[in-house]
Amino acid sequence: MHPVSVATLTIAIYLHCIPLSYGKTVSQVLRSAAAKENNGQYITKFLFHGENALVVCRLEETDVSMAVQKDARLLLFQQLDAFDNLSCLQRLSRAPVSIALNVVELNQTMPQMSSPVMWHVLYADRYTCQGDDLSGAMGDIRLQVMMFNPDSAGNPLDHFSAEEAGLYGFYFLLILAYFVAACICAQPLWQALHKGGPMHTVLKVLSAALLLQAGSALLNYVHMARYAKDGIGSPVVGSLAEFCDMVSQIQMLYLLLSLCMGWTLSRTHKSQSKPLQWDTSPASTSLAMGGVAAQGALLVWEQFEDTEHHSYHAHSSLPGLLLIGLRIILALLLASVLYQIIATERSTLKKDFYLTFAKGCFLWFLCHPALVLFSVVFSHHQREKIVTIGVILCQTASVIVLYKLFLSRSLYWEVSSLSSVTLPLTMSRAHRNRY
Repeated sequence: MHPVSVATLTIAIYLHCIPLSYGKTVSQVLRSAAAKENNGQYITKFLFHGENALVVCRLEETDVSMAVQKDARLLLFQQLDAFDNLSCLQRLSRAPVSIALNVVELNQTMPQMSSPVMWHVLYADRYTCQGDDLSGAMGDIRLQVMMFNPDSAGNPLDHFSAEEAGLYGFYFLLILAYFVAACICAQPLWQALHKGGPMHTVLKVLSAALLLQAGSALLNYVHMARYAKDGIGSPVVGSLAEFCDMVSQIQMLYLLLSLCMGWTLSRTHKSQSKPLQWDTSPASTSLAMGGVAAQGALLVWEQFEDTEHHSYHAHSSLPGLLLIGLRIILALLLASVLYQIIATERSTLKKDFYLTFAKGCFLWFLCHPALVLFSVVFSHHQREKIVTIGVILCQTASVIVLYKLFLSRSLYWEVSSLSSVTLPLTMSRAHRNRY
């Protein structure tokens, strides 16, 4: 099958299987049976902040009489778990905010908040806490709920939840930085790729991963630009952004593991006069593929666990914690490998190469776990922004370090030329000798 067809099929399966991210303009069908079963039908949650935060509810004109007959209302709770041990009537009666659904459109201003507060929205009616008799509750109600935070001028027009505030501007600056860097570096990089040489395939894989990162940032910006207007955005575009980011993560993992494992697992097969061995082996390929498969499976699992997913999470779910553990284990493995190489290496040139490569590897693998741990000291609404922005910046810095290393004729070129065999992921030696 053609590679383009395989890629298209993979994306289609991903978009079909992974739940799309939800905006904060929510359309919901309200059912008395669902509300009765769960002591209130859960609708959504939103992190409000400041003054003049607003909830806007809209009903279909044909459903208003049904809503009045049912005594339909929306209930807003700050800490939903605190009401789990109460009876149904006690739970509903203690809702801090209650919105009666008795007109086509109504606005509810939220209480003033000194700091961001998460509010959960539930639906309830007169049948929610009654017995099994639902004979008068057969009709459903169609509802649209819009939630707004105050903007910079204090007007309730901002669709973004408090934990998402600022990400839209960050992605704009990131896209601008990618554009400027492309204008400056695209031609020299293309010339380096066109000339070939020992770094040719490594640079191609690294460039592909960087392009996927830039594509993910662009798609996130497009999604958030639409989200800022309607509170929904483009869930398909948002999921595509996550897909590009996942592929980039997997590609970089395979590149780094293939290079590092290729050096170590096969160096014992070389004579003492030629201690440096860069060639891949079945063992190194298996380790690289195993790491890639494990990370890919955990990334996909994490998407299923989080319905309001983003490219980076606070990792409170089991697959997220396992993903952090995997990255720490890989970093420790690479640290052990590179330490053994550097400790026995006499060439200053080669040591400089390994040390620079180690910095790029550790920055890539450890930035995510370190930022997740660091974000714990901050408020809940700040954690996602710290992890998202920090990981993107750190991994971009890691790519720059690796680019500088692989394009350096004094390091990568000389080290690879000293080996009697090819580097992992590079051209064959016969092809390389022409340069």
